[in-house]
Amino acid sequence: MEHPTTPPPTTTASAAPRIMTGTTLCSGMESGGEAGHGRPLYGPSDSKVSPRFSGIRTYARLPHLTGRLAGVDAAIVGIPFDTGGTYRVGARFGPEHIRSASALMRPYHSGSGVAIFDRLSVVDYGDLPVVPGYIEESHRRIAGGLLDVLRAGVIPIDLGGDHSIALPELRALAEVHGKVGLIQLDSHSDTSEAYFDQPHTHGTPIYHAVREGLIEPSRSIQVGLRGPIYSDRDYAIPREMGIEVITGVEAHEMGMAAVAERIAARVADIKVFFSFDIDFIDPAYAPATGTPEIGGFTTWEAQSLLRRLAGINYVGFDVVEVIPAYDVADNTSFVAANIVYEFLALLAQAR
Repeated sequence: MEHPTTPPPTTTASAAPRIMTGTTLCSGMESGGEAGHGRPLYGPSDSKVSPRFSGIRTYARLPHLTGRLAGVDAAIVGIPFDTGGTYRVGARFGPEHIRSASALMRPYHSGSGVAIFDRLSVVDYGDLPVVPGYIEESHRRIAGGLLDVLRAGVIPIDLGGDHSIALPELRALAEVHGKVGLIQLDSHSDTSEAYFDQPHTHGTPIYHAVREGLIEPSRSIQVGLRGPIYSDRDYAIPREMGIEVITGVEAHEMGMAAVAERIAARVADIKVFFSFDIDFIDPAYAPATGTPEIGGFTTWEAQSLLRRLAGINYVGFDVVEVIPAYDVADNTSFVAANIVYEFLALLAQAR
């Protein structure tokens, strides 16, 4: 009996091999190879080559680089310190969770029409050393670590951590740039002199920054102050220091376009540090923070405001007070990751 024969499989030029070899997570540019065709030296891994949920977590899947920072424009810097917290604590875990949430960041910023990583060379610098439980020593180490970044001509974008880290950040910035202007989006002014007779908490850094001559109050502004306060002195103190204050109520009534105009006019052409406390956002959108205050701003309002602040001479940024243990579906970490993305877009537009 004759059996039918099975024809051999046909091979075409388009057939894909069963095993792909020679692949890596990063291209030459992304892994720190030679930049070509005018492209920056460092950028994120290609999510069309390796999926976003894979790999070791860095911000936006950027290369992790410490030490030599030649060819770097901006660095994501973790500052996992929360001993300055006075109510809910746990912001030491903020950098880790913000990085994880940032895997969804893509290279093209649709709000400004800018391909961020075609213009900026960006790395994740990892975390600075801190000493849990010891504020002054941690501040010393934070400032020292940031000086290495700043002296290399790199703009740090810091992931807190509680807001007490603003003081060592400003000390390092002043060492390199002199007095800087301050844009602070926050529910609280952080201008208390002390708390329980102790000078350093997340509620005191701006007071000490002014007293130490680190910021130029006439070129500084706080936006979003709101919530229950101890007395009307809470808003009077920063104003007496020379800082302009736009309360949360005033900002809501003005609208983000008018607020942006006030901010730009205030800082003018001075070098600026931009500090974003996540409690600027209403806790409906960002619940995982140390001292949440209702009556805050939507994520869209925050984006709308930030996108109107291009053209300012930024020398440093931070986003602080993310406490992942209080989060719902990582919402607060996603908000913080997107705030950092807006910071990068502001820098990219200036290139």
